[in-house]
Amino acid sequence: MLGAMFRADTPMSANPTAQRGGYYFIDRDGKAFRHILNFLRLGRLDLPRGYGETSLLRAEADFYQIQPLLDALRELETSQVTPAPTAALLHADVDVSPRLVHFSARRGPHHYELSSVQVHTFLANLFCTDPECLSALRARFGVVNGDRAEGGPHFRLEWAPRPQELPEVEYERLGLQPLWAGGPEERREVAGTPSFLEEVLRVALEHRFRLDSVFPDPEDLLNSRSLRFVRH
Repeated sequence: MLGAMFRADTPMSANPTAQRGGYYFIDRDGKAFRHILNFLRLGRLDLPRGYGETSLLRAEADFYQIQPLLDALRELETSQVTPAPTAALLHADVDVSPRLVHFSARRGPHHYELSSVQVHTFLANLFCTDPECLSALRARFGVVNGDRAEGGPHFRLEWAPRPQELPEVEYERLGLQPLWAGGPEERREVAGTPSFLEEVLRVALEHRFRLDSVFPDPEDLLNSRSLRFVRH
């Protein structure tokens, strides 16, 4: 359109342009034209952060018949569309079982002493109908297919933090294992129910769930035994 307006063999139209002392007035939005000129100069769409007039800019690009700019605006608007979340349910419950473990503690070169320590074993069941959130939960706790996973929307976790008094060799002999959360750079041990539910809560909020119920005490979130999340 700009080329047609100023082509030598094309007579200037009185509307939308009018010659005024060597200048041509184009009766279009001047602020939007700044971005059109920048696109023509740079060959790319470079809008300020939070720009909220893409529909106006698209109308101007359509008037000037600048197809590459229309394509760039279409790509931008498509990338900004956030799909509506699907309805989903997430449920997490944790049980803990104390267990008295007896072991021989070495007190000297030839001296062993029978000792006892209480070990807490945690069993958590997770159920989530959103595959992406379920995958994020498995990744958060280092669970891969076939490893502590039942398939479908369920998986369970069992772990027992090692008490400081229990030697590591005895801990391994009993077949106990810890639970870790996070990635390699932020790996942290899940010491008990509160830290486990805190990790679940983080993932749930990241996937736009909201807390629906807490059992047994709604006022004591992280010391509860069961959390239910919903997403409408």
